[in-house]
Amino acid sequence: MLNDDTIAAISTPLGHNGIGIVRLSGRDSIQFVDNIFISPKNRTLSQSPSHRIMYGHIIDAHKDIIDEVLVSVMRAPHTFTKEDVVEINCHGGPVPLRRILELLLKSGARLADPGEFTRRAFVNGRIDLAQAEAVLDIINALTEKGQREALEQLSGRFSKKIEHLRQELIELAAFIEAHIDFPDEDIEPLSLKNMEDRAVTIKQSLHQFLDSSRYGIIVREGIKTAIIGRPNVGKSSLLNVLLEHERAIVTETPGTTRDVIEDYVNIQGLPIKIMDTAGIRKVEDSAEKEGVKRSISAMKGADLVLIVLDGSTRLHDTDRELIDKPHNRNTIFVINKIDLPQMFTLEESDREIVRISAVTGTGIAELKDKIVDTILNGKPVCTTGIVTNIRHVHALERTLASVNTFINEISKKTSPEFLAVELRDALDAIGEILGITTSEDILSKIFSNFCIGK
Repeated sequence: MLNDDTIAAISTPLGHNGIGIVRLSGRDSIQFVDNIFISPKNRTLSQSPSHRIMYGHIIDAHKDIIDEVLVSVMRAPHTFTKEDVVEINCHGGPVPLRRILELLLKSGARLADPGEFTRRAFVNGRIDLAQAEAVLDIINALTEKGQREALEQLSGRFSKKIEHLRQELIELAAFIEAHIDFPDEDIEPLSLKNMEDRAVTIKQSLHQFLDSSRYGIIVREGIKTAIIGRPNVGKSSLLNVLLEHERAIVTETPGTTRDVIEDYVNIQGLPIKIMDTAGIRKVEDSAEKEGVKRSISAMKGADLVLIVLDGSTRLHDTDRELIDKPHNRNTIFVINKIDLPQMFTLEESDREIVRISAVTGTGIAELKDKIVDTILNGKPVCTTGIVTNIRHVHALERTLASVNTFINEISKKTSPEFLAVELRDALDAIGEILGITTSEDILSKIFSNFCIGK
């Protein structure tokens, strides 16, 4: 549970920055800053209208100047937390930020918990839980597309669609509850066929949300992609050309890459976590042996595997092992060095094959298209309401399960009491997305992922 006290925290990353911000929220925010703030005309913050900026200095108990600042005063309820909020813009070094925060804590403010500003916005009705999670998604977005999806969720459009479904369930439940509670009253009946039709419509909407979730979660979290192959087939060169900069060392000496090198590449708006691995071969060197071990581990943990083969040489036993090994995940065979005379052909059969030259860039565009097509399983992107959060997916799946049971039991003409139970379960599940029926433990877990000051 939140207190109604005043919290304070540094809201910008610690380091040597041009500007730093110390933020407060709570009923005494303005007073606490007034205790340590002086302006050239001796005006106090309590005299300032809302949403104004005042110039002045922060001073300590001895009237010594700590820093030159600009202070923003924002009065409730027109703030992010719907409480009085004050932001002190000072120089961004760690010393002034820390000293200002210490003065505020001595004045009576409490150091904010991680995510407490956003949590207060949620508790005070400024945003719902899905919007609160979108704040963190904006901060952690890996691509512009991911940021846009998070902004869409923060705007409340996603929440409105979920709330619409919730209201449909409420109306359906209301008819059944009325007949249970007032069986002798003259209530306009809702036919079983009508109830079933409305439930089927809700079910279709839930399926649309869930169908969008694979794409949405990829946009939010990215796809782990391992580049696998024997030494000197061009794995590091492929990594560099995908990233469009020299990330990995490329030499003709086998075994140059001895650890898994990771970086993100933006392919058509999807964040792809590319992992360049050590060449797979039998080795005696302990360091290289550990590199091969990590390569195999990376392949097992990847969502997508790019198996690179050197088209300019004959197939080695290691190549054949990689080709013939059954793969239980998405796999694309990348035949590299097609700018040189080719020494083998690989049967297409049911394999996904792309031919490239990491040196000339030939085939790289086709490889990117194939990566996206493989990740999305060739399905078009759903834009009716994209689900980007696995917590929302689980809540929607439970909602769908209850709605399915409701539809099945209607056909059996089950008693209204049992039907009502299924609808209550569906309402509880979908309510978790917006934070209407979310437990305190889940709320604490969600907001603990935020940084202090947000």
